[in-house]
Amino acid sequence: MTENDVTLSVDGGWRRGRNHDTVDRMSHPSDNDGHAPDRRPNHLLGETSPYLRQHAYNPVDWHPWGEEALAKARRENRPIFLSIGYAACHWCHVMERESFEDASIAAYLNEKFVSIKVDREERPDLDEIYMSAVQLMSGHGGWPLSVWLTPDRRPFFGGTYFPPRDGGGRAGFRTVIERLAEIWRTRRGEVESSAGSITERVASFAEVPAGSGLLSTSLLSGAASTLVRNFDRRHGGFGSAPKFPHSMGIQLLLCHHLRTGDLASLEAAIVTLDRMAAGGIYDHLGGGFHRYSVDAGWLVPHFEKMLYDQALLAVAYLDGYRVTGTTRYLDVVRETLNFVLRDLRSPNGGFYSTLDADSEGEEGVFYTWTPAEIAAVLGPRDGALLAQAYDCTEEGHLHGRSILHPVTDAAALPTRTGRDAGEVPPTRTGLDPDEVRVALVSGRRELLLVRQGRVSPALDDKVLACWNSLAISAFARSGAVMEEPRFLDAAARAARTVIETMWVNDLLLRVYKDGTAKIPGYLDDYAGMAAALVDLYEADFDPHWLMAAERLVKTMRREFADSAGGFFNTAPRHNDLILRVKNAQDGSTPSGNSLAAGALLRLGRLLGRADLEEEGARTLRTFQPLLDRAPGAFHQSLLALDFFQGSRAEVAIVGPRDDLATRKLLRTVRARLCPHFVLAWAVGDGLVPAGAPPWLEGKVLVDGQPAAYVCRDRTCAPPVTEPAVLARTLGAIDGVR
Repeated sequence: MTENDVTLSVDGGWRRGRNHDTVDRMSHPSDNDGHAPDRRPNHLLGETSPYLRQHAYNPVDWHPWGEEALAKARRENRPIFLSIGYAACHWCHVMERESFEDASIAAYLNEKFVSIKVDREERPDLDEIYMSAVQLMSGHGGWPLSVWLTPDRRPFFGGTYFPPRDGGGRAGFRTVIERLAEIWRTRRGEVESSAGSITERVASFAEVPAGSGLLSTSLLSGAASTLVRNFDRRHGGFGSAPKFPHSMGIQLLLCHHLRTGDLASLEAAIVTLDRMAAGGIYDHLGGGFHRYSVDAGWLVPHFEKMLYDQALLAVAYLDGYRVTGTTRYLDVVRETLNFVLRDLRSPNGGFYSTLDADSEGEEGVFYTWTPAEIAAVLGPRDGALLAQAYDCTEEGHLHGRSILHPVTDAAALPTRTGRDAGEVPPTRTGLDPDEVRVALVSGRRELLLVRQGRVSPALDDKVLACWNSLAISAFARSGAVMEEPRFLDAAARAARTVIETMWVNDLLLRVYKDGTAKIPGYLDDYAGMAAALVDLYEADFDPHWLMAAERLVKTMRREFADSAGGFFNTAPRHNDLILRVKNAQDGSTPSGNSLAAGALLRLGRLLGRADLEEEGARTLRTFQPLLDRAPGAFHQSLLALDFFQGSRAEVAIVGPRDDLATRKLLRTVRARLCPHFVLAWAVGDGLVPAGAPPWLEGKVLVDGQPAAYVCRDRTCAPPVTEPAVLARTLGAIDGVR
């Protein structure tokens, strides 16, 4: 995250100052979120967003984004200070403590600006527009996002985190706001001109260039090649620190390997999966992944835990298992989803958004340990063994505390000798490997129980439709492949929660909190839920999911479709924006257009609706020029393209669900990664339940035995009853090695 000098260039445009540094994120202590009981609240007190409520007692006169605040800025002809962040954002907390809790800074903001707070998770449309503006102005982005707007909402200056005072050649926040207020007072015309220019550049940046619309599998190869070029063979991952888990990229590499036999793609995927699962970015006590690693080796994470990371990474590890058969990957999936069920599930079955990085005024203290703390729980002998196995030392990794991660093969600990090999304390020598494993499993369980008694990080307990859709997909796919009924139940319950509480008058709302659903849904909410319901149908075969998906897609097409192809991120009812964006580039979550393309293609195939399939293909063709230019930015779209380019087939399994032969046939289908077909099930009487795929008609048992029908171009091959024969048939039609 960087700080920008406030400098007006000769031509009247804003430019980046020469003095700027990268902020050392780990060097700042966290804030204390407590508020004095005699403080007067600002306009955020009535908001449901935990992030906005964190700022409700700041002396800054914060407003939520809305007509009241925007009208105030227009009426008083004051610029807007827009601050965008989210509840688990460490540097948002730091800037709050340093600047927004400062009485003199707050007084100046209140006098000169109209200050607006936005939760980026509730309003991704605002975040996307103004993040693009800041990136164009400074070349950098991040949160907290700090943007100054004209009263008509056009950006004229921005940055991310600003320290409160000048230092190290950098302008502090107080200096920035004083300069901006003076420039607004004395050079208004230049500011207006610059704001217009920046807005035009943001709009042009968001335009989709015209292209041939021709789609080729070479796009998939290009994206895989880019990932392999950036692959860190020592530590896994792509590029240098900080390292983010590229879950969609890992899926793409696995599919590319299966399609082409490319071993470099397989290596990049499995080394990354292995290193992340062995690093500090993974929670070895409670399961689940932290947001990213600040170092190249996945050791020191940024400790926030996001629902979408758990969902996307669970699917990536599930896919890794389906390619390699590595059972440790299933352990990671199970532990990650168990974490979500334990710590992020609401009483009504929906999933909460995030766990903060900070607790007790410090980042990571909840998750880290000292040898003495471990010994106090497990005793000196078992404590020393676990500390050695998980690299807990007196020096530690972060503020004198250690981030637990396995440093050696635990089973080999008792027999190894020498400091470099991981010498075991003499009191534990002589144990056989099974005893070591039992001791470590038991020790981790006991440490987790003790950790649960610590002051926990803050929970952002809002339910977001899009993020829940990713979790529903993860639970549905994992439950089907792993044959875990509780995961399937969790997926179905969450889907019902979204449908029953967030789908009102055929419109999907984005946020559910404290019994209230609000904010009209965006493209990723509709497309993500449609895709999740398709996943859920292919997991439990309840046709009601397809009926709901079809209704969602109908509304999505009406509200978001662009006549030129693809979908806008927002609907016309989102009328408080300076422009309407159509984007397919993935961020930390899949883009709405990539989710829409995949959902339309699969739902159209399942329901026999060529119009849906064509619109899915048209969406991909719309963004073809961008996919050609930078395929590495569109991994989810390329996964949809992989499905589209494959043989168009349908697979029907018929037979009693609890019959072992039926389960074996289903297991054969679900073992395939990146299938170029859709899957349906029927009892085998030849009838089609309401809402189920119409091509199930006439599919019956074969000599009383469960059977599989593989169909292409409305023509079905003879049914098969043997899993081995089905596997060969599927291999031939999906083109995967």
